[in-house]
Amino acid sequence: MMKRTAAPLALVASVALLVYLPVISSLTKQWVSDENYSHGFLIVPFALYFGWRQRAQLAAAAPRSSLAGLAVVALSLVVYLAGQLGAELFLARISLVGIVAGVVLFLFGWQHLRLLAFPIALLVLMVPLPALVFNQIAFPLQLFASRVGELALSTAGIPVLREGNILELSTTRLEVVEACSGIRSLISLLTLAVILGKLNEPRGWARVALALVTVPIAIAANAARVAGTGVAAYWIGPEAAQGFFHTFSGWLVFVLAFALLLGVQRALTAGSAPAWRLARAMRKRPVVLPS
Repeated sequence: MMKRTAAPLALVASVALLVYLPVISSLTKQWVSDENYSHGFLIVPFALYFGWRQRAQLAAAAPRSSLAGLAVVALSLVVYLAGQLGAELFLARISLVGIVAGVVLFLFGWQHLRLLAFPIALLVLMVPLPALVFNQIAFPLQLFASRVGELALSTAGIPVLREGNILELSTTRLEVVEACSGIRSLISLLTLAVILGKLNEPRGWARVALALVTVPIAIAANAARVAGTGVAAYWIGPEAAQGFFHTFSGWLVFVLAFALLLGVQRALTAGSAPAWRLARAMRKRPVVLPS
């Protein structure tokens, strides 16, 4: 069975690689140069791992080619051409995910696509957001972090004047730039939450909850970082808001945010453990009919 599908799969993979080589190259370069998407290097290995975990079910499922896969491939190619002609990298890149789904559907069928749905969907997280969407998210986060920073500084008795995303202190000026908006930690934390949920959570609703909770965690953690940076800059000096201290605080806050995410995941598991075990016991208990 594998021999019959190996040759067509190798041919399709070779053609796709040839067509999408420029797209893959630009995508990899952005992962290297853009710290907002450096997590992209983790996505493909994890997608392959989650696909490999389904190997027993995939081997047991009989391949049944579906012509709907060709329609998915054709639509993905249209999206790719639109991205190329319109100089929109997002469309060209996201079409690669559609190509993968369409090829699986065409060569192996719906059952294989369902088994590989999560690994394929995970590939979406490796594609950087369009600049327009990214800015629409980043700028409000900048303003929110600035407001929280102003509130924290005022509460601590530190005189501060905020103008948009700029905090004016008596000793220095702090500008909450795009890199300090928190979107970097939000995207990375969301990726980790999706992977963590798949690894540890058998329940779909718990995975969704774990992914959703990353939003308030990441926003709150970044706002706390901005506030802490302002306090440190006032009491220590401007050097506390730049260089090593600034970078280290970013890593420290992200580690704390991830620790909080792990705590939420464990709380979800612990809170539903008795009900989960009871449901399993009820399923295993033999039913005794009245005589």
